[in-house]
Amino acid sequence: MVRLIDTLADSHHSDPVSAPVSTAPESAQSLRHPEKRNRADSPIQRKPDWLRVRAPGGGAYAATRAIVDSHKLVTVCQEAACPNIGECWAHKHATFMIMGAICTRACAFCNVATGLPLALDPGEPARVADAVAKMGLAHVVVTSVDRDDLPDGGAAHFAATIRAIRAANPATSIEVLTPDFLRKPGAAETVIDAGPDVFNHNLETAPRLYLKIRPGARYYHSLRLLERVKERAPLQFTKSGIMVGLGESKEEVMQVMDDMRCAGVDFITIGQYLQPTRKHAPVAHFWSPEEFAALKTIAQSKGFLMVAASPFTRSSHHADADFLALRAARAARHPEAAG
Repeated sequence: MVRLIDTLADSHHSDPVSAPVSTAPESAQSLRHPEKRNRADSPIQRKPDWLRVRAPGGGAYAATRAIVDSHKLVTVCQEAACPNIGECWAHKHATFMIMGAICTRACAFCNVATGLPLALDPGEPARVADAVAKMGLAHVVVTSVDRDDLPDGGAAHFAATIRAIRAANPATSIEVLTPDFLRKPGAAETVIDAGPDVFNHNLETAPRLYLKIRPGARYYHSLRLLERVKERAPLQFTKSGIMVGLGESKEEVMQVMDDMRCAGVDFITIGQYLQPTRKHAPVAHFWSPEEFAALKTIAQSKGFLMVAASPFTRSSHHADADFLALRAARAARHPEAAG
């Protein structure tokens, strides 16, 4: 079991920028992350004051959890142990993680379990759509584990979920946070053609760190995926996020920004990496709020429609308000493309 410990001092996968320290027995963590069992432990540093969060709770939080549980759904909020879960669930915001809770990848930063996933649940898209209706969401974020075991990487299931939400909640805007669909020809196009309002795929880190941090992925493939969205659906918003604190330099972060802009990315998110367990990649540096403010200014100067950069920024944090601001920013800059 993973919980927030020392909640006033300490604070996925698809949004896995962070996680609190796990207090589960070593055997439980080995079952969750078997591929990390033989790795040397990395000491977990005490977090600075600006990374303090309150423990989740309250009536609205409980109501959100009840809807998620009763619909037998998975959220990245829980699986990636996001530090913002208390705030988001208290406002009835949750990021649904489809296609199960077991990922076929083994990223060094991610708290989502690794292993052999179960078969897809054909009833899941309808349950997600019903949960969206019961929560009264104006904007919903749908993400997933990597499903390298499936011929299309789960693209058809993504598309079915988008269509189910759209049919049951026509006024709800839909944001997807997808895997990279590496070696899955036509998969990205299946999701793009389903018509999400926002297509998000995270680059996660600088290319130099991929072999160590994101070994199952390819930086330029992920970049090209984002570019293909714009080529196929120019009015579809694109979004991508990176973590800082894994050993990247400021100059490398700026290069990732430039790469994203070359791929036509509209919205960049930048947040602090937090180490989930002693078997995960260590935090190399806690970027201060002032350093995040500087990154935000730099990103804005590069022409992104939207920039979110702070220690607690996560891909789906404040996604509803950000979508409205994103649409307004496009309308102001490109009135002919407003909508």
